[in-house]
Amino acid sequence: MGDSAVWVAVFTGSTAVLASWVTTLGNARAARVQAETSLQAQGRDRVRDSRRSAYLELMEQAHVTGELYWKVGDANFHLTGHTERLARIEDLRTQLRNVFDPLMRCVRVIVLEGPDTVAKAARGVLEAASETNSALASIAQEEPEARERFDAAQGRFRARLEEFIEAAHKAVSTQ
Repeated sequence: MGDSAVWVAVFTGSTAVLASWVTTLGNARAARVQAETSLQAQGRDRVRDSRRSAYLELMEQAHVTGELYWKVGDANFHLTGHTERLARIEDLRTQLRNVFDPLMRCVRVIVLEGPDTVAKAARGVLEAASETNSALASIAQEEPEARERFDAAQGRFRARLEEFIEAAHKAVSTQ
């Protein structure tokens, strides 16, 4: 009977050591999975924040551009002198050239950051801005119907900006 008590004690002790080892192994795996999940979530958060910042920056630059387009309309409406109006338009063209580069940089960042739907919409904003700037140059050169082309191009710029905002909203909402 003494021998069986020793065997029971050895078996019980071995079972306890094995159970402890299995528990430790399970805890280590759970901790590793939790750490990997946390890293993935942090990575997704960084990507989402980076994209969101890029989207907001493009919207800000597009807003500045849009304000300058609006001032072209003001110049045509409020300035009655031909020379004064052309001088104001030239001034606005210079300001638009200065804001075009930051707008282009914002689009390039978004093209890099993605996703493709937002990148395509951002390119549309840039193309519409370029078209509107060209139409403004036509006004400065006093080409026939330049004002109408500018107004139409400005409308496309606003529409492309709205498309971008919608695409950005969907991208941020699904991340």
